[in-house]
Amino acid sequence: MSEAAFTQATVGDSEFDRDTALTRREPGVYDIDLSAGWTIISAVNGGYLLAVLGRALADALPHADPFTISAHYLTASQPGPAVVRTSVIRAGRSLSTGQASLFQYDERGREVERIRVLASYGDLDTLPDDVRTTARPPAIPPMDQCFGPDDSPAPIPGSSAITDRLMLKLDPATLGWALGAPSGKGEMRAWFGLADGRDPDPFSLLLAVDALPPTAFELGIKGWVPTVELTVHVRSRPAPGPLLVAITTRNLAGGFLEEDAEVWDSADRLVAQSRQLARVRLG
Repeated sequence: MSEAAFTQATVGDSEFDRDTALTRREPGVYDIDLSAGWTIISAVNGGYLLAVLGRALADALPHADPFTISAHYLTASQPGPAVVRTSVIRAGRSLSTGQASLFQYDERGREVERIRVLASYGDLDTLPDDVRTTARPPAIPPMDQCFGPDDSPAPIPGSSAITDRLMLKLDPATLGWALGAPSGKGEMRAWFGLADGRDPDPFSLLLAVDALPPTAFELGIKGWVPTVELTVHVRSRPAPGPLLVAITTRNLAGGFLEEDAEVWDSADRLVAQSRQLARVRLG
C-alpha cells in the first residue's frame, strides 16, 4: 500500500484522543464534552460517537479491545456536554460483554438518550495468526491519484468540520456524484487516516467505517443519510500507516439502505468490517 507524508501525532496524544477522552464521574458513569470538530452539517458524526462509547466500555470492562460493537442511533447528538452510562453484562476470561448509552439534555432540560450500544471486548493481541480467507483488498489508485475535499472546486455536500480532521483521498471511480454524474453504483472507496498523522488503533477503526461520504451519493441521492443501526467487527490491531476503506450498497428499498464496509491496513490485512442501516431522505 502507498504511504502518506503526515505530520505525525502519536496514539494517546492527538486531537482524536483528546476529543474522545472521558472523565469518570463514578464507576461506570462518564462525562464528556462532545467536540464540534467532528460534526457533519450540525450533527455529531456517528463513527466519532461510537469511538467515545467504545472508550467508555474499554474502561468499564476487564478487556480493552472492542471485538464487536452494535449501536442504535436514537436521536441526533449535538456538540456539548454528554454523559455515558455503562453496565457490565458478563465478564469472562477471554471475552467481556457490556452495554453503554449516551445521554444529553434537550431544550427543556430533560435527559434524552442519543445512542445505545451492546459490545463484546477481548484482547486482540491474543488472537491466533491462522488466517483463511478469500477476501482481497479492493483495487484503488495510489493515493496521489485520488482526491480529497481540498481538491473540490466547491464544498462536498454534507461535509463540515470533520473533513478538516481527516486525511481522506477518494477513488476517482467513486466520485461521479461530485461532478454531477453519479455512476448509479452504491460504492465508495478511499484512503483514510487522521489529519495529524496519528496511526490507527481499534478505536479509530470505529470512526473509519462511518467517515466516508454516503454511498447514496453515487446512487444519485443528495442530502443527509442518518444511521439507524451500525455494527462493527474489529478483526485485528491495525498496522501503522493509512487505511483503505471500501463501502458498498446493494439494496435501497423502502427508504432505507445498507452500507457494508471493509477496512484494510497498510499490511493488506482486513482489520475491520461493518454493516449499517441508514435512512434515505427521498424526494
